[in-house]
Amino acid sequence: MSNRKIPLRKCVATGEMKSKKELVRVVRSKEGDVSVDLTGKKNGRGAYITLEKECILQAKKKNILANQLKTKIEDSIYMELLQLAEKENNEVR
Repeated sequence: MSNRKIPLRKCVATGEMKSKKELVRVVRSKEGDVSVDLTGKKNGRGAYITLEKECILQAKKKNILANQLKTKIEDSIYMELLQLAEKENNEVR
C-alpha cells in the first residue's frame, strides 16, 4: 500500500496551506472570463479560496481575487462562492 501525496494549495484570503479538496478554485480563462471551477481542471490562471463565508467576504473587501487573477471580479462570482459555502456548511451539520 503506497502513501499518496496529498496536493496542497494556499488559500488566497487566509494564506493557509490546505488540501485541494478543502478549497475551491476560481479561474480566469485566456479570454478573460472568470468562473468558479469545481473540478479544478479548467484551463487558465487559478486562485484557491477556502469555502467559508468570512474568507470570501475578506477576499471581496480587499480585492484579493482581483489582484491574484489580474482582472475585475464580478459580484456574481462572490455570490456563487457564498452560496457554495452555505451549501457546504449545511451538509456538514
